[in-house]
Amino acid sequence: MIPIPMNRLLLTGAAGGLGVQLRRRLKPCCRTLRVSDIADLGAAAPHEELRPAALEDKAAVLALLEGVDAVVHLGGVSTEQPWEPILAANIVGAYNLYEAARKHGVRRIVFASSNHVTGFYRQDEVIAPADPVRADGLYGLSKAWGEDLSRFYFDRYGIETACLRIGSSFPEPRDRRMLATWLSYDDLERLVRACLTAPVVGHTIAYGMSDNTTSWWDNTAARHLGFRPQDSSEPFRAALEARQPTLDRDDPAVAFQGGAFVRTGPFE
Repeated sequence: MIPIPMNRLLLTGAAGGLGVQLRRRLKPCCRTLRVSDIADLGAAAPHEELRPAALEDKAAVLALLEGVDAVVHLGGVSTEQPWEPILAANIVGAYNLYEAARKHGVRRIVFASSNHVTGFYRQDEVIAPADPVRADGLYGLSKAWGEDLSRFYFDRYGIETACLRIGSSFPEPRDRRMLATWLSYDDLERLVRACLTAPVVGHTIAYGMSDNTTSWWDNTAARHLGFRPQDSSEPFRAALEARQPTLDRDDPAVAFQGGAFVRTGPFE
């Protein structure tokens, strides 16, 4: 069990959309928040350490994890891209992170996976983390690999990981698909805090979603984390349905859970 506040927490991807949100929300969890990214991190706030690092740089990542109690790993490519940047950040980078965690004795990682690991399930299906992977692109495949990597490091080295298959985390849902996938920023914070404070995490895969009326994902197997979402996409339903009164059922982005990701690429 990790004491809260812990001494030092590492947040990677701290300059990204969700990283910016968590950067200010996770400070009560630790005495020092170490933030990292390859993008501009701005000035260090009180009780922050700025450590820019490229995930594919093995030596830099090894130094990045020195003295860290736990990691919230949001870093890497977060959209469908050509293979080379995904390989560098999401494959090599994830390996470097777990190797550094092993060498420094870090015992818990919160790994930002993605709903795109299972994007080729249909929207009329309800699935659970134990169902087979059906990635909707190279990005989803890289996150599936990261989940398998974290499982290996738990089985062999005992490093606990909560893999969060994050849905669509924005201030509010943007379309009718997000009535099912939306994760409010407050619920994102609740989910990450639950993963950091749960007495036992083991190796857990959980979907990151609010308490939405429409749901494609069953989180029963992750209830031991103690995450209880408190927000819902339902207040936005009427406006979204008015904005999109009809949907083309022959459109793969409507048929499959991954939305537009199922028809992205190939990249030349």
